[in-house]
Amino acid sequence: MEYNAGRKGKYNSAFFVRNIKRRNLMFKTVLSLFIVVVLALIIAAVSNILIRGYVGLGESIRSPEIIFSLKLSLYTSVVSTALCIVFAVPIAYGLVKVNFPGKIVANSILNLPLSLPPVVSGVSLLMLFGGTEFGRSLADLGLKFVFDVKGIILAQFFVNISYMLRIVKSTLEDINPRLEFVSRTLGCTQMQSFFKVTLPLAKNGLIAGIVITWARAIGEFGAALMLVGATRMKTETLPVSLFLNMSTGDLKLAMASASIIITVSIVSLLIFEIIGLKNKSVSKIG
Repeated sequence: MEYNAGRKGKYNSAFFVRNIKRRNLMFKTVLSLFIVVVLALIIAAVSNILIRGYVGLGESIRSPEIIFSLKLSLYTSVVSTALCIVFAVPIAYGLVKVNFPGKIVANSILNLPLSLPPVVSGVSLLMLFGGTEFGRSLADLGLKFVFDVKGIILAQFFVNISYMLRIVKSTLEDINPRLEFVSRTLGCTQMQSFFKVTLPLAKNGLIAGIVITWARAIGEFGAALMLVGATRMKTETLPVSLFLNMSTGDLKLAMASASIIITVSIVSLLIFEIIGLKNKSVSKIG
């Protein structure tokens, strides 16, 4: 009797373990299916453009229009990303290190461009700089943003500053505050601690933020379209070139523009992920 009961208990235990393993396998299979479906959709859509674009890319990239749009995209994206760095780093540091009245409200407002559709952001900028006395006064001083290249930089900055700010803020929050405190006990001012301790420790996060912000600036379309329009060989960035050539049926140039944008995005995301893995490994060691 006791022997049979023991065998029955072992059988029930083994059955329970097999049942748990079977359910875990089913759960993992469902997760894998979700991943595979979305991966297949993205790969199919993107590869279709890359295959079409790379076939005539050598010829298309020599056209004056693509050369102009590529140069303009590189110029505006680099300038707007530099502006994002200049503003995002001190703002993020202030939000992390300084307590002040209305901090939650200020943080919410600074994140507002993230939730706004780019078209709405562009219309907001157009109304501010094109429909107010403030905007007209700036234009009289030579700071014209409407239908001007400076407007592309402004649109890219407005759309991306919140994104850059969140990356920098997250990076600064992960840095141990004791390190900065120790430097200040050794005689450093808060500014010296910021430049000598905090910024070097935040280097990888800043690089990741710069790369992904620059990639987003390259692909910015909606806000810039509302503010500066879509004029060939004047305000024609790569996304605008894609839009104009699709509108006129020139698929070869359109696919070339799309392929360049996708390539930039893929490379930027790979760099972002690699730097993210390095940051995680460093934090585990620390």
